[in-house]
Amino acid sequence: MRRAWSVFVFLAVSTVANAATPAPPPTAVTTAADISPAQKSGVERVVRDMMRKRNIPGLQVAIVRHGRVVMRGAYGIANVQDDVPVTDDTVFSINSATKSFTGVAIMQLVEDGKLALDAPVSRYLDGLPATWRPVTVRQLLTHTSGLPDILVAPTGQGTGSLVGDGSEASAWATVQTLPMDFPTGTRSRYNQTNYVILGKLIDKYSGQPFADFIRDRQFGVAGMKTARFGDSRDVVPHRAQPYRYPGGAVTVSGTHGVLHHAFDEFAPFIRTGAGLNASAGDVAKWIVALEDGRLLRKPGSLDTLWARGKFNDGRDASWALGWPTYARDPHPVVAGIGGRRSAFFVYPKDDLAVVVLTNLAGANPEDFIDEIAGQFYPELLVANGGGLSPAIHALRTAALARGFDALPAIADAQIARDAALRPAEGDLNQWGGRLMQDGELPNAIAVFALATQLYPDSANTWDSLGEANEAAGNRDAAIAAYRKSLALDPGNANAERHLAVLQTQ
Repeated sequence: MRRAWSVFVFLAVSTVANAATPAPPPTAVTTAADISPAQKSGVERVVRDMMRKRNIPGLQVAIVRHGRVVMRGAYGIANVQDDVPVTDDTVFSINSATKSFTGVAIMQLVEDGKLALDAPVSRYLDGLPATWRPVTVRQLLTHTSGLPDILVAPTGQGTGSLVGDGSEASAWATVQTLPMDFPTGTRSRYNQTNYVILGKLIDKYSGQPFADFIRDRQFGVAGMKTARFGDSRDVVPHRAQPYRYPGGAVTVSGTHGVLHHAFDEFAPFIRTGAGLNASAGDVAKWIVALEDGRLLRKPGSLDTLWARGKFNDGRDASWALGWPTYARDPHPVVAGIGGRRSAFFVYPKDDLAVVVLTNLAGANPEDFIDEIAGQFYPELLVANGGGLSPAIHALRTAALARGFDALPAIADAQIARDAALRPAEGDLNQWGGRLMQDGELPNAIAVFALATQLYPDSANTWDSLGEANEAAGNRDAAIAAYRKSLALDPGNANAERHLAVLQTQ
């Protein structure tokens, strides 16, 4: 299942422990008057439950309401081998959620009159390939550019790497010789080339390296004390050690295997797409500064930042300017999500934001942030069928009553009754992913199968169905789904990688 975001590199290198232990008590919790005791205890209940189910060693949470940080919590262990607890000052890698900061940086340059979102990038950078020149700044931010990816996808248990010989110069030269993935503006595909170019724009038009510009114009203004760029090779004070389980798998069955170290490696010029480290409290301060007009000063800039991109035919893309989005009413979300370990959701209509950072690749906090938000808005509770769209809520309610085998008939009747209740592909993908995460594999397969029926020409729906069948041990069904995905999208490295493994079994 390919999400709208991804992690750059996770490399398991050594065994440290088996973390199949109850979730520990918090080492620090700070709350303000804008959160009730019931809401605080509800947040902590969700955190502890998810840490236990997903075997998360360490976690921080921060809640923003009414223009202030109303809760910060630190839980578990930052460094398992040395038994170092998570504190408010612990720093976590936010990986691809860094893109949200890059989106703000570009909007600051737009406000300064130095860039225009809908101008071709060739107006600002010389020497680009002819096929790249019409791509706009906005299309880079929303992953609708069609540019080839400068990062080769990971294979097996190895690491991803830059194209070429692995050096920055070779990668930049090599990616410019590769064919376009698709005509600009017709599709979306998450890739890192977009953000390498955005970094070059920030370097040139801010007059300083992008890391310095973001530090000065965002970290300093927001009062972030812990935030800094770096990866596992850098010395980052108070940084939590990243971990993973074999294969990156986390299930509720208790069969996680043995906890391993994970290493993040982000070449310096690719760090506009990842590479930022911070505490949850500091990310929450940054969200406050963004919403109160200290980072973006002009009226309408924040709305522009959080508006979904558009395809050439007028359809909405799933990304805003550096922010993945969930355009669901009445609780739309703009998000920062990274590394399958860190996420923050902003609920613009609800005066609420939730930040959850962990040190486990595969914790996927984006899957349970709605449950935390549900302590303030109960209709968001996943347990009550919320947290997704009204279409998914209706499907889920009927499926629980009639059985998931009836999903195709339920969906047909639902769509015939109200076309607005046709479930979106992304919402089906997210719902199925949550079911997989919670070990409900037969139900997840039913959801993904429905997605392939409603969206038969989407490679991603077949890819997700392949992953669910593979997880359930349905080898032949998984192979068939991956082959269909690969036929629709020959560049789908995930399907190709899984097929290579399954066909040798």
